[in-house]
Amino acid sequence: MTATDEKSSTGLSGALRRFGEWRRAAASNRLFRSGLALALVVAAVDRASKHVIVNVVELPERIGPCAKAPGLTCAQIPVLPIFDLTFVRNYGMSFGLFAGGIVSRAILSAVTLAIAGGLIVWLARIDRRIAAAGVGFIVGGALGNLYDRVSYGYVVDFLDFSGLYFPWVFNIADAAINVGVLLLLLDAWLTRDRKDEDAPQSMG
Repeated sequence: MTATDEKSSTGLSGALRRFGEWRRAAASNRLFRSGLALALVVAAVDRASKHVIVNVVELPERIGPCAKAPGLTCAQIPVLPIFDLTFVRNYGMSFGLFAGGIVSRAILSAVTLAIAGGLIVWLARIDRRIAAAGVGFIVGGALGNLYDRVSYGYVVDFLDFSGLYFPWVFNIADAAINVGVLLLLLDAWLTRDRKDEDAPQSMG
């Protein structure tokens, strides 16, 4: 066996060993299953809400004067003084960030897959409920928007709180991602406090 073959064999066996360790950790961690189930529920609810908005409510066809900007037209259903259903094709990430063409679409899809995959790998070793829930929300939201981006080339947004001077139209997946980030920040804060309590106190 040449040095190249030996290196390749070692690399492959090492990767297989690491995958086996991860699989065993995931199988024995009930928070992994809970987090993954939450992600699937979030993605399913997001997909169902977009289907209803587009195919049942037929929001894209409801063109008329914008409730908060009478001089403009948009696909919208006024609901409350602070809230409307407004159809927007979002070609970027959450809240319209990094919008672009086909190259941007491919890059955003690849980045989304990489982030979701990395979080799922991490989820197998998480032993804290809040952190597992945070990962579940983020992965579910990422998968919900990824489905739109791959299928249509854009993400369906429709939740409009411009009556509260919130400038972005968003969807359930976006909301779930932000909830997940907040939960991870909360977990980091609580974990830091526990570490401070467990740290040995100096004798002064």
